[in-house]
Amino acid sequence: MWEVLYIASALRLPIVMQNINRTLAGPINIHCDHQDSMGARDSGWIQLYCENAQEAYDTTIQAIRIAEDSRVRLPVMICYDGFIISHSIDRVEMIDDDKVKEYVGEFKATTSFLDPENPVTIGPFDGLHGQFFEFRRAQEMATLDSLPVIAEVGQNFKALSGREYGLFKSYRLDDAEIAIVVLGSTAGTARVVVDNLRELGVAAGLLKLRSFRPFPGEAIAEALKGVKAVGVLDRSLAPGAVGAPVFQEVRSALYDLKSRVPVVNYIYGLGGRDISIVQIERAFNELGAIASTGQVDQLINYLGLRE
Repeated sequence: MWEVLYIASALRLPIVMQNINRTLAGPINIHCDHQDSMGARDSGWIQLYCENAQEAYDTTIQAIRIAEDSRVRLPVMICYDGFIISHSIDRVEMIDDDKVKEYVGEFKATTSFLDPENPVTIGPFDGLHGQFFEFRRAQEMATLDSLPVIAEVGQNFKALSGREYGLFKSYRLDDAEIAIVVLGSTAGTARVVVDNLRELGVAAGLLKLRSFRPFPGEAIAEALKGVKAVGVLDRSLAPGAVGAPVFQEVRSALYDLKSRVPVVNYIYGLGGRDISIVQIERAFNELGAIASTGQVDQLINYLGLRE
């Protein structure tokens, strides 16, 4: 069914899909990591990652407006951690159905399959001398154009719920010297570590990434330009690549900064393995050493990997 993802985005269908992140076999494993959605990162879907059940609920409502916006018209994948979020008990503030319907609005289709006066062809063959290249470029531009739409919808959502969302969320990052970038439920654990380190006088910070596709590279570079070392936590692998997917994106975004910020990768939690406060503290301690010396001893690291 993999190719269907590409077809949906190529047809510019405003689908909203819940992707409860679970690892891919084998060996057979049904628990959480991000290898499923990361494998689909270039399929043309917008990907929004959620930290908890409240964010998953809120993002679902926002995703309908994002997908149907005339500047976008692309499918949206809402990603949240399997079992950790999907099967846990959590407090969620629900919004009245009528208010949600009013906020989302009515979908206005650009074409109709059942209009004999204005017939359309859906899913035609586009061979060697067709417009496939141009279609893909138009799709790419729509994905990039969705960045301000995602931010705009996230801000407008505050009037409905009192909760505001952006492309990412910074935590104690303004004066941070070392920082971690993470997505999903692990952001909550990392936030506790940041607070603990702050009490010890360590200038630690956190960037919780929400929009992975499109990737807000310029804004992230601006947010991290003042730190001395960055650690990127990935709950997935990219076998044979220089680091895992989120690391690749963050390191690329920071590449053109005048002051070169060292970026290291921490791969964790594959197959649902827990990530602990101690492990994240270890990552911050290593970032502190890198910030002091400017020396990166190991670019790719693993948290919780058994010897």
